[in-house]
Formats: sequence, structure tokens, C-alpha cells
Amino acid sequence: MEGIDGSDGSPSGEVRALRDRVAALEEERVRPPRHRGRSFLAAVLIVLGCLLAPLSVVAVWASDQVADTDRYVAAVAPLASDPAVRDAVADRVTDALMTRIDLSTLLSGVAPADRPRLEKALGRAGGALQDALRGFVHDRAREVAASDDFERLWTEANRRAHSTVDKALTGKGGGAVELTDDAAVLDLGPVVDQVEQRLVDRGLTAAGHLPEVHTHITLVRSEAIGEARTYLRVLQFLGNWLPVIAVLLIAGGVLLAVRRRRALVAGALGAAFTAGVLGIGLRVFRAVYLDALPAGVSPGAAGAVYDAMTRFLGTTVRMVVAVGVVVALSAWLTGPGRRAGTVRGLWTSGIGAARATAEGAGLRTGPVGPFVRRFRAWITWLLVAGALLVWLLWAHPTGWVVVGIALCLLFLLAVVEFLAAGAPAPDRERAAASG
Repeated sequence: MEGIDGSDGSPSGEVRALRDRVAALEEERVRPPRHRGRSFLAAVLIVLGCLLAPLSVVAVWASDQVADTDRYVAAVAPLASDPAVRDAVADRVTDALMTRIDLSTLLSGVAPADRPRLEKALGRAGGALQDALRGFVHDRAREVAASDDFERLWTEANRRAHSTVDKALTGKGGGAVELTDDAAVLDLGPVVDQVEQRLVDRGLTAAGHLPEVHTHITLVRSEAIGEARTYLRVLQFLGNWLPVIAVLLIAGGVLLAVRRRRALVAGALGAAFTAGVLGIGLRVFRAVYLDALPAGVSPGAAGAVYDAMTRFLGTTVRMVVAVGVVVALSAWLTGPGRRAGTVRGLWTSGIGAARATAEGAGLRTGPVGPFVRRFRAWITWLLVAGALLVWLLWAHPTGWVVVGIALCLLFLLAVVEFLAAGAPAPDRERAAASG
């Protein structure tokens, strides 16, 4: 009669059956469980989250700077002191005024008392009188562009123009400046008025009777702006929700993964990488954008405007890269790997040596040491939560802000390790008693 385990009932058969059963159990224990579907879904979620990371940066930029007038004005206000922008404004104003000034009519209309002053200002240029007049007007335009009044006029004009820039980039809004098919331009009429007043003050009184003059400087120009505005409008609508979706996708992938720590490292580095690609793309597009500018547009001024418009975007890119690297490094250092363990060992032994040296010098922590040792885990998590809260509440964190917060957290964790180092109090009392 056969045994219930399939043996033939003999002792040798039972032993053989037991061996087969033990081998099967060992194989099941050693063989890792297969979670192909789970791992595949986790990988898909992490990849989607990483791909959304650069789009999240653009969405925040479109929602924050492009749609927020104060943020936009704060970004472009420094351009008023940029030499390239000042030169471009002076050139534009000079060109606009010179189209309205007829030299022969101007001289015939000047009062006899003012004519000597004008001729002296023009330097008795003879046949080159027109060029001398242009230089005279250009000097006055440069004076206005370098004045404090220009900075005020620039800020006010950009505040009025913001809705037009928003319309140029997102397809909605209105504005007080001209919007062409592929450009948003800033009206320089107030600057022209200032230059005309300077000309009148310098003796060119006929400049005060010129008809109204309007000219502009290009803020945004792109042949593909009509196509890009559709995508920007979608990203602006998503606003600050897209970063949340990206983080939730990566977090969901990490929680679903079999090896969560490795998935967290991969997700953090993936987000940092895709954001870095966006940063590189911004620099490449800048070169392409400036190379495609039409004749008559100052590359220096256009580059300064581009840099001002994308400064917040670049800052956010560097912040995302810094966060990704910090999170990946933290996950790796707290893992079970041999190299990570070596780094942690160096950390604890170094702090322990510093603590031993301090105790040898007579430094005592009193009741603080046992308290920190007892609640070290809680204190560590509170410090991590505090650092995360500081980062979340920071208005517009940069990459250096992230690095600074990480270094401060590292210092505080070192202080906790220093206070918790050394043997527990009961062990020291037993050692003293036995001595």
C-alpha cells in the first residue's frame, strides 16, 4: 500500500519522498517570486512621471510668470538697465523720429534766435548735416534710455503690455501693444515723447510740433508662436496640478515596485534627467531663436529679453535637478548596499570619534544624550519633515536653496548622531561598577 505522500511505504521510499519534498520547498524559498505585471506597471508609472517632470516645469512657468503680471514685470524690469536693450530702444526711437524730421523744413521753421544754437549743436556739418542731426537725435535718445525715467516708463509699459504677451504666448487676453501673427511688441511712444522734450530743451523747438510718433521693440517673436501657444495654453490650464500628478505617478510606481528603494532612486534620477534635458533645450533654442531673427532686430536686446523671460524657467529646472539628485542620494545612502553601508560607517565612526574626543575633554551631554538616544528615530523623521516643509513653503526655491536645505538637514542629523553617540547609560554604570 502506497503512503499518502506517494511513496511505496518502504523506509527508503519514505526517505526519498521526504528528500524530494524538502528540495521542492527549498527551491520555492530560494526562487524569488515573479511579479512581472506589477513591475511593468510600476515602471510605466515612473516613466510617465519622469516624462511629465519637464512639462510640469513649463506648466508652472506658464501659470506663474506668463499669467502673473507682477511676476512678469519683476522678470523684465532689470532689462531697463541692460546696455543692449538701451541701445536698441535708442536706435528705434531715432529711426522713428528721423522719418518725421525734414531738415530743410526744420531749419526754415527755427526761430532766428535759436538757429545759431542749432547750427552749433549740429557742428556746421555742411553736406553731412542730416547725419549730424541723426547723431544729435540719437544722443538725446541715449540720454533718455539711460535715465531713471526710462526705467519707470519701461516698467509701466511692460505692465500694460503683459496681457498682450500673455495673448501672444497663450492665445488669450488683450493688451495695449501691437500683436502681430508672430510677435508681441512693446510701444515706445512714451520714450519718444521724452526724447522730443529733450530735443526741445536743447534748442530744437520744432521737434515739439512733430505729429504723434509711435514705434516699438519686439518682446516675443517666433514663426511657430501660433502653434506653440496651443500647448502653452493647455499647460497654463494645468498649472500647479501637473507637478502634483507627476509626483503622484512616481510615488505610485515606487509603492508598486518590488524593490522600492531602487525604484525611488530611478524615479528621482529620471525626473532630474528629463528636467536637465529641458534646461539644455532652452539653451539650444536660444541660439536657434537668435539666429532666426529678421534684419533690424538687435540680437543683443532679443537675447536679453529671452533670458529675462526664461530666467524663472531655468531656475525651476535647476531646482528640480537638485531635488532629484538629493532624493536619489538619500535613498541610496539609507539602503542596504555595501558601499552605502561603508559611507554610513565612516559617518558614524567619525562622529563617534568626535564625541569620544569631546568626552575626553570633559564635555558631558547630561540628560540630553539619553533622551536623544531614546527618541532618535522620532527626532530624525521630524527633522526630515521640517526640511520638506521649509522647501514646500519657500516661495520660489532655487537649486541652491535645495542644496542649502539639504546641508542644514545633514548638519542637524550630525548633531543628533553626536548627542546619541556613546554607550547607553546602564552600560556605562555597569562598567564603572565593575572597575
